[in-house]
Amino acid sequence: MGFTQVLRTGACGTLTAVLLLTSASFAAADQVRDDQWALDALNAESVWKFSKGSGVTVAVIDDGVNASHVDLQGNVLAGKDFMDGGVASPAPGDNHGTAMASIIAAHGHGADAGVIGLAPEAKILPIRAFSTDGPGLPGPIRYAVDHGASVINVSMCFDSSDPQEVNKVSDAVAYALSHDVLVIGASGNEDDKGGKCYPAASPGALGIGAVKNDGLIWNGSNPGDFVSFAAPGANIVSANGVGNGYHAGSGTSDAAAYASAAAALLRSKFPDLSAGQIANRLMKTAVLPDVEKGLSLPDKSYGYGIIQPLAALKDKIPAGSKYGPLTVPESLKEKSAASSAEASDGEQEKADQKAMIIWAVIGVVGLAVLGLIVLLIVKASRRNKDNGGGPGGLAAYPQYGWQPASPQQNPYQQQAAPQQNAYQQPALPQQNPHQQPAPPPGQWPPRQ
Repeated sequence: MGFTQVLRTGACGTLTAVLLLTSASFAAADQVRDDQWALDALNAESVWKFSKGSGVTVAVIDDGVNASHVDLQGNVLAGKDFMDGGVASPAPGDNHGTAMASIIAAHGHGADAGVIGLAPEAKILPIRAFSTDGPGLPGPIRYAVDHGASVINVSMCFDSSDPQEVNKVSDAVAYALSHDVLVIGASGNEDDKGGKCYPAASPGALGIGAVKNDGLIWNGSNPGDFVSFAAPGANIVSANGVGNGYHAGSGTSDAAAYASAAAALLRSKFPDLSAGQIANRLMKTAVLPDVEKGLSLPDKSYGYGIIQPLAALKDKIPAGSKYGPLTVPESLKEKSAASSAEASDGEQEKADQKAMIIWAVIGVVGLAVLGLIVLLIVKASRRNKDNGGGPGGLAAYPQYGWQPASPQQNPYQQQAAPQQNAYQQPALPQQNPHQQPAPPPGQWPPRQ
């Protein structure tokens, strides 16, 4: 399996194990800003009214980043060098990682001087991992996740010749997604001659193709069912790996960097959205050139279309599901299914406990009612005994000559009238003190 970097070239790019960068140099820093056509195409000035990427860390897994470049100073964190240890600085002649970092988060060095990135207030976590003898991507991806990145830019490419290595890379992408980190990869620069490019093709990642300034696909951009979006990737101006110079190049590397910057803008603006929901906003607002309006989406070259960060930031878009348009890795599906099963078991246990409580209450109430019935029967029986003398009294045997004595009556005594309380008022019908007057018809609920 080849561990290669997606090259930036002046024409059609290729994938090789050695970085061969053809670029144009810029003598004047003020010319650089004018030549950043992608910023105008993506409405950067309007975008920055909504977000500049503040508070977001973007990991750049590449050949190192020139943190001392005048347009990047203060925006580059320490990072890690997986090749030689120490600070993740590029070797002499390595410009690629610095170029990607500047497309994402350069801040320029004056009103109109130098390169400015699409997310100029984001921080770059540089991770140097590119080489023919490099460590591969799994370790760097996991490092980025564990060190605060919420977006990971991988402008590199593994081919698919080694299934075991592909699985390792895809497992690392799944690890990132499980920690709500969005991995963005370049689709590759071999046009239709290339196969799948990893991590762009890994489940849970976004694969990015490149377009020119007319919105049409750059002729080197790899197509495939793993392409999610397209972004500017032709004649892109960026910073050098050594010194304070600039150069221009083309490739899906640049497109991936612009997509990562757009994701950083959204993560800053919408910190509560998941990685998949950020991808959803990009998907819902992506567009196609007018001449490509009839394409069925997702298209193998454009994916869902060209990113539109301004619309993604300002349009009212439902959050959507946790993973949005991302392909969910099998390992996360299994975890999700296990969590659902546990939740279902927990709900069933709660339901069983609730049923037991209900039956216990019914039992207690039933016993209380039974006891009340027995008590009423006993009281009624006693009253009957008091009124009739009971079965053993003389009243039961009139043949023995006993008759109940009539009460003596005074002929002068008037029959006493029933006593009456002079202060007693006639009884009123019982009324519920909590009852409110019924509202007039048609006024429910009551109007204030």
